Amino acid sequence: MAGQRGQLAYKLVSLLAVVFLLIGCGGPSATELATVNYTPSTKDVWPVSTPAEQGLDPQLVAELYYNASQLETVYSLLVFKNGYLIAEDYLNIGTPYRRVNIHSVTKSITSALVGIAIEEGCISGVDQKMMDFFPELKRQITDPRKNEITIQQMLQMRAGYPWEESTDDLMDLLVTGFHNDTLVHVPLVRDPGSDSEYSNLTPHILGIIVARACDTDLMSFAQEHLFDPLEIEPGFWQQDWDGNYLGFSDINLSSTDLAKFGLMIANDGVYDGKQIVPADWVDESLQVYSKKTWKYRVGSNWKDNGYGYQWWSIKAGNYRYNLAWGHGGQQIAIVKDLDMVIVLLVDPLHLKWGDEPWRIEKSNLNLVADFIASLPKD
Repeated sequence: MAGQRGQLAYKLVSLLAVVFLLIGCGGPSATELATVNYTPSTKDVWPVSTPAEQGLDPQLVAELYYNASQLETVYSLLVFKNGYLIAEDYLNIGTPYRRVNIHSVTKSITSALVGIAIEEGCISGVDQKMMDFFPELKRQITDPRKNEITIQQMLQMRAGYPWEESTDDLMDLLVTGFHNDTLVHVPLVRDPGSDSEYSNLTPHILGIIVARACDTDLMSFAQEHLFDPLEIEPGFWQQDWDGNYLGFSDINLSSTDLAKFGLMIANDGVYDGKQIVPADWVDESLQVYSKKTWKYRVGSNWKDNGYGYQWWSIKAGNYRYNLAWGHGGQQIAIVKDLDMVIVLLVDPLHLKWGDEPWRIEKSNLNLVADFIASLPKD
């Protein structure tokens, strides 16, 4: 009997230890939250306010910034509500104007440039064919399906080109760099328009199309039609072997730059009273055309992922948000229902892949998704 009582007592103590551990993991304490300071510092750039004044629970915002401080690669975190900067902080080596490689956030910028090129009349519309812009390569095409790929299918990641990380050979191609004729040599893995397949080559070709159609280079076109109107001074932008600026990655921008771009998209293409990107293009870009484009688990609040025109769409809690997402966890998150924009700039983990970088990236993605999921429905 004494032995049974001893075993029972041991099990009870073990159970209580688990309960206390779970309670301790429930979130930061009031003392820890009291140390958080997210008061905006760039008041000369944005109109500022507070979470409470804009209808947000300050406690939830404090938890967001505390959780950000626990992550090893976060540089900048900005939250805008109703056009006001309500929270801002810089961690590790982050500053408002530190430029880093935003990786695939570049894809969302390329999408905007395609919309502008159509508005300018360089491209006739989204139904125009990819091969219209590569006449010198037409005789090299052996797969007739490539002649039918449209700009719209490319924007939707439905061109049929593969994800480069799916094979070692394609990964080597991604690392070593594309040429113009890469679109000929990389085989399609599905019929164009049939389903989505995440690809870096696809938006890179879109960038080349914009440059060729508008008789310029992608940087010059972006500078004139997007960066200058947004008062953005971009840093380094990588070019491929044939001199084309990468339409899918490798432009260096700051969190302030990303915020300007995100606020413009959230405001239907308008920034500082000027229409930068056509409003109907912004609307089309943020629709969901493909579902379950990303097939790998991210987190419990990262659900129902879909894809628009080079923009992700994620369901978190009561809200669906649009996301420009780059390797390492770079993010511009737009929650239209809340008139909210969140910018997260992190260590880009350049040329780092595998389980550990993916663990870090997931933590950064979940930081934003978990915060959005925590917000109550109005």
